[in-house]
Order: sequence, then structure tokens, then C-alpha cells
Amino acid sequence: MSGELITNRKRSVQLIASIRHVEAVIRLLEPEFNLAGIAARRKNRENPFFRRGTIFRSVQSILREATGPMTTRQLVEVLFRQRGIEKPSMANMRGMFSTIHASLKNHEGKTVETIGEGMPAKWRLKGDAGPA
Repeated sequence: MSGELITNRKRSVQLIASIRHVEAVIRLLEPEFNLAGIAARRKNRENPFFRRGTIFRSVQSILREATGPMTTRQLVEVLFRQRGIEKPSMANMRGMFSTIHASLKNHEGKTVETIGEGMPAKWRLKGDAGPA
């Protein structure tokens, strides 16, 4: 373990040197450029249950088969049941809830819509004339 720590420290020194070299080149080419405005790029975490781009399609198929509008929590529970996970951890529930809710918000008005007012929001496919 201490070997890993030494390796990581050496790697961090190399990365810092590389960053300084890039900053020096930017200053050479554009002396007025504000280097503080460059933000670190955030790395997206991979979902352990779904491949990229498949969650919303799964949610759509659930909403197609549903007898009425569903809350995000209900959708999460159905998705876990479909995957054979009966008792997911709270961390997995929260993560999946956030993922599905963000996906529904991204598609709101295009392919899904909220029904009624208040919380929790109930979702259905847009144009679905099912019960409200």
C-alpha cells in the first residue's frame, strides 16, 4: 500500500509539472488569457445497473405499460425489480432516483409530462390519454 502511495505522489508531481507547462504555453500564445477561468472537467460516474442511454428507454417502456401516472420512486422500484434486485441499498436508491429524475426532467415536454401539481410529481408519456 505504501508503494501505491509513493507511485501516486510521483504521478501527482508529474501532472502538476504538465499543468504548469500547459499554462506557460497559453501565456506565451495569449498573455491576457485568464487561466483561473479554466475549470476542471468533471468525470461522470458509470451506473452499475444500466449502460449509458438505456435508462430512459426502460422508463418509457414502464410508463407505456403503466395503468396510470407514476412517481419517480415508483419507477425506481419497478426498475430494480426488473433487474432482480429486491432490496437495493439506500445509496443505490438515491443514485437511481437522481438519475431517473434528471432524465425525466430532460425529456419533460418532449416525450414525458407531469400530471397534476405538488410533490411528488407523477409522470406519464406525453399525449397518453390515461387516467390523471
